[in-house]
Amino acid sequence: MYYVYLLYSKKFDRFYIGQTSDLDRRFEQHNAGDVKSTKPFRPWERIYFEAYENRSDAMRREHFL
Repeated sequence: MYYVYLLYSKKFDRFYIGQTSDLDRRFEQHNAGDVKSTKPFRPWERIYFEAYENRSDAMRREHFL
């Protein structure tokens, strides 16, 4: 299963869209500062996600959003 997710940084009023096969692990990485593009805008809230059968569908949706 693959996921497209939307994060929100309340502190910086900023959104981030991503895709992953492990939603919880990836969310933890974002808030731990392990992701270069999101590190400066911590903390993040996961506000939305969608599940897909395969990565190509998830990537298509991520790019659309």
